[in-house]
Amino acid sequence: MLTQKQIKGKLGEDAAARHLESRGFVLLCRNYHTRYGEVDIIARDAQYLLFVEVKARGVQMWGTPAEAVTPEKQRKIIFAAQQYMQKNPLDLQPRFDAAEVYLNAAGVPRKLRWIQHAFETE
Repeated sequence: MLTQKQIKGKLGEDAAARHLESRGFVLLCRNYHTRYGEVDIIARDAQYLLFVEVKARGVQMWGTPAEAVTPEKQRKIIFAAQQYMQKNPLDLQPRFDAAEVYLNAAGVPRKLRWIQHAFETE
């Protein structure tokens, strides 16, 4: 059985995936796990290999969802992305985006804020 947090996360990821597909991106993977961390969504278009961290919230209490993508979380995503690129070489520019998904009380996405280039590799 899924926890409330997991349900919100899945609803947010579903909304972000639909958003990407509507803009011409091809979804390559969801919830890509490595021992270093996880990437919520990996997608591509003609130019970018996109690594997306999705944060879904019901009520904004302490800052924005994207603020939860801490430097430590960013490092884990970057390491996982490097693993993915080693196993799946593509001649595309990697890009790290974040998606903030705001859910209403019924769990329906009411707003999605997309942040391109949310963070960079060092």
